[in-house]
Amino acid sequence: MADANEETRAHLALGRMLYGGMVAHLIGGAVRLGLPDALGEGEATAAELARALDARADTLERLLRALAAVDLVAEPGRGRYALTPAGRLLRTGHPGSMAAIARFYTDALLLDSWRGLPQSVRDGSVAFERAHGETFFEHLDGRPEEAEMFHGAMADGTRGTARVLPGAYDFAPFSTVVDVGGGDGTLVAAVLAAHPRLRGVLFDAPGGAGRAPAVLERAGVADRCSVVSGDFFRSVPAGDVLLLKSIIHDWDDERAGAILSRCREAVSDGGRVLLVEPMLPDGPGADGPPVPFLSDLNMMVNTGGRERTRADFEALCSRAGFTLASVRILAPPSGYALLEAAPA
Repeated sequence: MADANEETRAHLALGRMLYGGMVAHLIGGAVRLGLPDALGEGEATAAELARALDARADTLERLLRALAAVDLVAEPGRGRYALTPAGRLLRTGHPGSMAAIARFYTDALLLDSWRGLPQSVRDGSVAFERAHGETFFEHLDGRPEEAEMFHGAMADGTRGTARVLPGAYDFAPFSTVVDVGGGDGTLVAAVLAAHPRLRGVLFDAPGGAGRAPAVLERAGVADRCSVVSGDFFRSVPAGDVLLLKSIIHDWDDERAGAILSRCREAVSDGGRVLLVEPMLPDGPGADGPPVPFLSDLNMMVNTGGRERTRADFEALCSRAGFTLASVRILAPPSGYALLEAAPA
């Protein structure tokens, strides 16, 4: 039987977990107000910020106190507030910005699906599809504002990987890299910038690559990267290296296998397919950080996809005609698994 101290600790720990949703909405609300951008690199009082944000000083002070309680703002002088290092990541112009992720993860688009988690666990159905009568990606196709929010979050979530992937894999033997489902081009732009002899292809659905030309231009690689629209369930552009980040986890095994089969048709015999994905630990238990397990449920309720173990990836690759040649964990701030698949 648990002693009183153990039960108290458990009570406090569970309370922190249950308040976690409120913390996420605190962060999302601050970003939507424009508070991190208004504070910038300086400091200000609640009254000064209220004038800049068209808000009430008294209610803004309450928001600032809550942000201070979770270490997103500091109070360097009495009544004056400044962003902490974590808070600065919520500025839209920060190179490691997570502002778009904060908006997306606290939007009703995702949260409505989470309320359907019990039914998804009972019968395997996708909560998003029950709520909206269409798949997640079909829904985005007809709603440009929500699609823009999604693609912005994906770009924010890719920057950490873009910082470490170019130096974590030897691209020297190859001439062409195809970023499959590459969104705005953040990742392929970083790879091409680090490897001047490589040429690139950014491949995505028509609505996914709208911001890519500007991203490629800013990176100085637009002359070495073409932008191609299409459907990766039908065909994929040919290349020596096919790069897929956070694509396979969106889909169930059947559809993920179909994507990999199209990649097998497109990659040269001496080429490689690089999967950049969260990876669950093999074996029983939930060792390690909770993020991939939570992401697994996020896929369950929103897209019908899943996160996978190394053994899952090996089986998926084998069915599509690949051998899983190597697996490594990318350095922070990425933390994703880099899985190298070679034609069998």
